[in-house]
Amino acid sequence: MLRAFRDALRVPELQRKIIFTLLLLAVYRLGSVIPTPGVNSAALAQENSGGLLGLVSLISGGNLAQFSIFALGVLPYITASIIIQLMTTTVPALEKLSKEGEEGRKKINQYTRYSAIALGAVQALFFSVAFVQAEGGRFLSPGWEPGLELTLIIVLTQVAGVAFTLWLGERITEVGIGNGISLIIFAGIVAAYPREITATAELLRNGSVSILAILGFAAILLATVAAIVLVYQAERRIPVQYARKQVGGRTYGGQQTYLPIKLNQAGVIPVIFAGALFTLPQILQGALQERSPGAADFIQRWLSLGSPTGIAVEVLLIIGFTYLYNSVQFDPKRIAENLRESGGFVPGVRPGTPTAAYMGHISSRITLWGALFLAVLTVLPQVVRTLTGIQTFQFSGTGLLIIVGVALDTLKQVEAQLTVRRYDGFISKGRLRGRL
Repeated sequence: MLRAFRDALRVPELQRKIIFTLLLLAVYRLGSVIPTPGVNSAALAQENSGGLLGLVSLISGGNLAQFSIFALGVLPYITASIIIQLMTTTVPALEKLSKEGEEGRKKINQYTRYSAIALGAVQALFFSVAFVQAEGGRFLSPGWEPGLELTLIIVLTQVAGVAFTLWLGERITEVGIGNGISLIIFAGIVAAYPREITATAELLRNGSVSILAILGFAAILLATVAAIVLVYQAERRIPVQYARKQVGGRTYGGQQTYLPIKLNQAGVIPVIFAGALFTLPQILQGALQERSPGAADFIQRWLSLGSPTGIAVEVLLIIGFTYLYNSVQFDPKRIAENLRESGGFVPGVRPGTPTAAYMGHISSRITLWGALFLAVLTVLPQVVRTLTGIQTFQFSGTGLLIIVGVALDTLKQVEAQLTVRRYDGFISKGRLRGRL
């Protein structure tokens, strides 16, 4: 990895791409510390640092807890992308667009951006009414009063922030290095690490935690990163053989390849879905605290974050969403039909329905292991923080999964750029020799 980035820094064009990417990420981080007008971001962050806003803030890039002008970040875009992606396999019009190549993809991306702006407005309205202006307005800056005017200002500010964040992500993708939206989330998560490391070092200096606990915490963290890299790269390769075809005097086909099925096909999406659904009881608890104390106490006892039953429910949700997402994204019948139409077959398996059943069986088994891995990755940080007593470092399996995935994808793009330039050099030398 370090060698690839070192080689990239030696190429002037890649240097410009990397610098451009870092500058736009710096602009995003600058906006992350500018508070939304009328909001007391310090009081809001202190109140919700470990609660509902702290949980959702991880997905938004770490800005929602303090409600900056980029509070929602790319959260509406992620939600819209997941919805459009699921609808593409169920809505005939979107499915037709997805098969029209580059033009269809551009149209779907346009629909996704429009949906993200609309969702951003709805989410901004919800957070403004449910959190910022709630509890007598104690999260408002001096001189501001709850009302329609403040709500309109907050919604317009957040919608503009969502649109500008999407623009930054698109510019990084087109001009810089890596996927812009993913890098924005990556930057938001990593930006909190220096502050958390400093707070953990302060605990060690004060004697609140032992050096042994910190070493154990670091060892578990490194082992988790290694496991994520291993699972992220793991895949099951189904061999595929293509029949030979005689066209004129030439023979086509006959080669053998494979169909890769990744162990973690769904990525972090099931964790996001489960986390979003698991926050509903927390919202209900706050709403029922005065009207129905018994129901609120029940939610606090059985469905709170970190409780044994709450962890069990969250694990079941992650497993269920993993199977649901993979069933939508991986269609064995369609893959088997495409293989038969192109003259391909799995050795030892009859084409058509038997091939679809074979692939469905393999996908189901792989999905189980991927779902269990995501569940363990979600539960492990809660257990580790409890055992070590280190609460200052937000060891999040979701955050690590995003960081490792984005880092590996960006590294692959850097290596691809280097490979293209090496081939360009070979081609240029070959042309020069030919002219001589």
